[in-house]
Amino acid sequence: MKKSWVLILSFTSLAIQIIGYRILRSFPNFIETYYSTGIYPYIARAMRIGLGWLPFSFGDVVYVVGGLLMLRWLIVYRWELIAPLRLRSMQESRRAYRQARKRYTQLFLTANILLLFFHLAWGFNYYRQPLNKVLNIDADYTTAELQQVSQQLIATSNMLHSQLQQNDTLAVAFDRSQEELFDLAPSGFERIASVYPQLDYGQPSIKRSLLTWPLTYMGYSGYLNPITGEAHTNGNINNFKTPVLILHEMSHQLGFAKENEANFIAVITGMNHEDLYFQYSASIFALKYCLNDLYRRDPALYEELKPDIKRGVFKNWQELRDFWAPYDNNIIEQASQATYNTYLKANNQPDGMRTYSYVVALLVNHYK
Repeated sequence: MKKSWVLILSFTSLAIQIIGYRILRSFPNFIETYYSTGIYPYIARAMRIGLGWLPFSFGDVVYVVGGLLMLRWLIVYRWELIAPLRLRSMQESRRAYRQARKRYTQLFLTANILLLFFHLAWGFNYYRQPLNKVLNIDADYTTAELQQVSQQLIATSNMLHSQLQQNDTLAVAFDRSQEELFDLAPSGFERIASVYPQLDYGQPSIKRSLLTWPLTYMGYSGYLNPITGEAHTNGNINNFKTPVLILHEMSHQLGFAKENEANFIAVITGMNHEDLYFQYSASIFALKYCLNDLYRRDPALYEELKPDIKRGVFKNWQELRDFWAPYDNNIIEQASQATYNTYLKANNQPDGMRTYSYVVALLVNHYK
């Protein structure tokens, strides 16, 4: 009976955790004050200092080893987990229930620990104040304002393209290694921190993922490991997206968990970087977002602005599409994207991966 209480307690505590996290979504001020701008910056810096010096991803190793151990556990104890459903004799049933109780207790205790650690290490950031409130930026905008900012971005993108590529019809070449870009990226945060102190970055911990090929087939450019605080990039990507991708993952390290908010921070840090390639990467990344939104609002206005963009900019966008084309719509990508979309919705992002309008709202109100 005593062991049954352990099982009941482990299951009950897991349920309480899940309910508690749902309730915390209603208190973003509390999370913002006591976690996101309270203890989290110390947790994040400690993880980056502790693991940033390693030349490989410790988090990827943890994922692989942990995944293999979990798979082994499920294989070894699979019959004990389902035995009470199969057995008929009283003696067999009692023995099977004892074994099943032990395994489910282990399962619920492990889930409790992992869920609690995930939230303490990073996950509470999903429940913080929206970025527009943190940075005191409006979240509404008109089509006229969107047009104005789009025109500004077109002018900036064209100017940067001319500085980096003499031929208007050719793409800007991104030839630096990811490791070189890792070294350059933090200075973008240093320059913007004077305007937005919340973006003070500090010790870097940015790495090429050891799981690059699985990431590619799953359709991911990079990710943050919330357990170790390491930012990861897809090592196969070497195009205009790479600089802004690195800045995006670094934004997650600062506690901005939502994808749309990390995209916005990547743009403003990239645009304020002293390196022209970072500026160009951020500029045409932002321009693409604005043009997509403009097309949804007013296709005729989009067609009016489109001829003003250098053909070489379109070539850079095409390079990214060409990179992903061989992996589009494979079963691995479909399953992983559906899973990640569900994960985002479960973590206070009701629109899932469809976050265009909020990114554009932040961009328009920042640059107008």
